[in-house]
Amino acid sequence: MKILVTGGSGVIGSNLVETLLKSENIVHYTFHSHECVLGKTSVGHRLDVSNRENTMELINRIKPELTIHASALTNMDLCETDKQLAYNVNVEGTRNVIDGCRLANSKVIYVSTSNVFDGTKKIYSESDIPNAINNYGATKLEGERMIQESNLSFLILRTDQPYCWVKPWQRKNSVIRVLEKLESNEVVNDVLDWYNTPTLVDNFSEVTVTLIKEHKSGIYHVVGSQFVNRYEWGLKIAEVFNKDQNLIQPIMSSQLNVFAKRANVHLSNKRTTDETEIKLLDIAEGLYVMKAQRGY
Repeated sequence: MKILVTGGSGVIGSNLVETLLKSENIVHYTFHSHECVLGKTSVGHRLDVSNRENTMELINRIKPELTIHASALTNMDLCETDKQLAYNVNVEGTRNVIDGCRLANSKVIYVSTSNVFDGTKKIYSESDIPNAINNYGATKLEGERMIQESNLSFLILRTDQPYCWVKPWQRKNSVIRVLEKLESNEVVNDVLDWYNTPTLVDNFSEVTVTLIKEHKSGIYHVVGSQFVNRYEWGLKIAEVFNKDQNLIQPIMSSQLNVFAKRANVHLSNKRTTDETEIKLLDIAEGLYVMKAQRGY
């Protein structure tokens, strides 16, 4: 299958490209600031998805059977302080990708987020009505709506706190940040009142490939199997990697200088696990996978 991945230089995008190449797909990907080579047989293209003409021209020229739209501005605080940039990338960029997919008659997979919900429910299924409380969530929710109204075949994959080993140019995730501090014997202040369902990116890619092979459509929650606060997550990182747990200190989010509201959203992955029969890992299982990958 010929597949285009936007945001191929990002953490999720690059992992998807590398996973898709294992199944002998023809894979194209885009990058913006960070030119990169992902596998010997994939093809990279520099692209700013907010540029409508360039985005539509590229998709129509490649004519992918499937486009995975993983390009986004994901920094929640930046999305709050620069709403125009967030709108240009997350809303207009998605509109441009959709319109390019219409020209190429391409199915589209949209990588979305738990932040489309407000956290007022105990647990969320795919059928629950979204209600974003920060601008990042609002822009991603608008993207979801455009995908659903596009008349294209689509998958919307909502995830939360993706983590894995990263490439040198990629933004560090919570696991990497905590590990680096622990290895330097620095105190790690982790938040008691922020809860997430952390997701191993390798797991996310495995599920995505399976959903593609099984010709699934609709909305799926592709998240890990444990709802924890950041402090609990930090303690588990220290435990799994044999670091000093005493360096993990609890704080409240009110002590942080942040701009975006965070909702404690627990996404249910039941539909995903039932339909793919893939185990979505809890935090200890995911961390042990990372540990084995680097030979700790």
